[in-house]
Amino acid sequence: MKDRTLKSVAKEAKTRLKNGFWEHCRSELEGEVARARSAGVSESRACRYFAGKVTCTIRGGGEDDAFYEKVKAILLTDGEVSDAIGRLTDKEYFSTLSYEEKQRYTLTLSERYLTALERFRKEREFEAR
Repeated sequence: MKDRTLKSVAKEAKTRLKNGFWEHCRSELEGEVARARSAGVSESRACRYFAGKVTCTIRGGGEDDAFYEKVKAILLTDGEVSDAIGRLTDKEYFSTLSYEEKQRYTLTLSERYLTALERFRKEREFEAR
C-alpha cells in the first residue's frame, strides 16, 4: 500500500475539486436515487451504497479497485470458493517473505477479500432490486 502524507491527501482533494468530482458525484447520486425510487428500493439504501463507492474512490481506490476486479472475476466465474485467498496471493512476493510477514500478508489479504466480497454482495443486492 502506498504511504499517503497529509500533503499528498490535500493535493488529491484539491485535484478532485478542480476536476469537478463532487459535482459529478452529486449528479450521479441524483440519478441513482431516481432509479432506486422507480425500482422501489429505499432511497436511503441507495445513498448508503453510493456513499461507500465514493469513499473507496477518495481513499485511493486504484489498488483496491484492481483487487476488487480480481475478486469479482473469481466470484462471477466460480462463485464463493474455499481457496480464494490462495488464488489472490502473489506467489512470487509471498515466497520472499519471512514467516511473520507471511502471516501478516495473509491476514491483510483476507481482510481485503472480505471487504471486496461485502462490496460485491451489496452491488448484486442493489442491482437485483
